[in-house]
Amino acid sequence: MTDILLVDDDRDLCELLTDYLQREGFVVRAAHDGHDGLHAATKARPDLIICDIMMPGLDGLELLRQLRDESSVPVLMLTAKRGEAERVAGLDLGADDYLPKPFSARELVARIRAILRRTSAPAQAGANAGDTVTTVGDLNFDRARQCVTCAGEAVDLTATELDLLGLLLDRPGEAVDRRFLFQRVLGREPHPDDRGLDMMVSRVRRKLGQHVDGRPRIQSIRSVGYAYLLP
Repeated sequence: MTDILLVDDDRDLCELLTDYLQREGFVVRAAHDGHDGLHAATKARPDLIICDIMMPGLDGLELLRQLRDESSVPVLMLTAKRGEAERVAGLDLGADDYLPKPFSARELVARIRAILRRTSAPAQAGANAGDTVTTVGDLNFDRARQCVTCAGEAVDLTATELDLLGLLLDRPGEAVDRRFLFQRVLGREPHPDDRGLDMMVSRVRRKLGQHVDGRPRIQSIRSVGYAYLLP
């Protein structure tokens, strides 16, 4: 069964969501502040974390920042309805998705299941294919072990970042359609003010660094999407 950690200082909301998620077949534990949430995340090793941004003391963004130093567990951030800056910051720190408040429990479950499908599919594909390593220049992506090295150095990517990179490396040097990436990586259709994919690409680009000649490894292709540039 999938183990979910819910981190939110709204105890009534936690109780309602815990009841609903348990009826949907999830194992749920709750923490009501950022410090307890970070402790539970590092000790219990849940399969997915749902974390509110606005909490007293250690807020959701700082929790995520500290968590990403040692874990790539999928994280779904809960944000204020108009909190675009917080959503962007969360995605930039490594959140896998965000859900603005107020939201329906059904949408939350749909987002959870979409994240779990995305984060589990690459590892399963690698296991089925054997120790398949994709190499493009000085970048190596071991799909079975879900690890990346670049210029001989290990690169720490989250599960969704690995999924994005894998899709780009399937067609190195070619533009990959933005809508296709939205559907496969984020599990939803793109809309004009959704910067989720752009922030994820920016994060992966920063982690990988540039080619030795100074060109970016991932190039934005106007009106099309993104491409992993050949060295």
